[in-house]
Amino acid sequence: MRHIPNMITSLNLASGFLSIIFIIKGNTAAACWLVLAAMVFDFLDGFASRILNAYSDLGKELDSLADVVSFGVAPGIIIYSTGIFFSDNNVYSIIYAVISAFYAVCAGLRLAKFNIDTSQSVVFRGLPTPAAALSVISLCLAAAYSDNFFVTLFTKYQFLTIFFVIIVSLLMVSNLPMISLKIKNLKIKGNEARYIMAALSIIFVAVFGARGFALIIPAYIILSLAWAPFLKNEISRHP
Repeated sequence: MRHIPNMITSLNLASGFLSIIFIIKGNTAAACWLVLAAMVFDFLDGFASRILNAYSDLGKELDSLADVVSFGVAPGIIIYSTGIFFSDNNVYSIIYAVISAFYAVCAGLRLAKFNIDTSQSVVFRGLPTPAAALSVISLCLAAAYSDNFFVTLFTKYQFLTIFFVIIVSLLMVSNLPMISLKIKNLKIKGNEARYIMAALSIIFVAVFGARGFALIIPAYIILSLAWAPFLKNEISRHP
């Protein structure tokens, strides 16, 4: 039983690796869905660890390695491949190569920071890598399944995408208090923000379909800012 969380984490890593293969094959939409699958496995491995009380140093390191592939490298390559697909300008190709590498490096730094910061067991500092990955792939999924005006705007004006990726990357390495999505129990008390976030995510996807993914992370950031006084109290109790 104690190996179950590590097995689930391995599925996270496998999903990230397969995502990269699909990017190489030119199937960006499938690559994005695999990153979403990695997010599900990332949630389940932590949930399984808490339910089974199966924590280990191996699991902690494996989780970070899986996350850097699934939520750092894979989305970074998606950024690059999507950028050069929508642009035949050599200058933009270089810029996309730089910002995709910048994104991956920030994801690695975010994960390393998380491993040594014990206070993040209750409150995240900076945008979590799965959330950053979701914000990136949501644009790709929306572009693949929708002709929405705002999505078209991002694909038409390359500087908007570049600016967006830079902001997301910087948010990962910021000290902005963010709601931890780790659920230690199913009680409403103490999990209010998590349940609100889950409800909003379901509503966005149910109402807007694939376009709804693009609304989840802005909602998460806004909710974290609104919840800031409660988050600061949590941080003060866990310096």
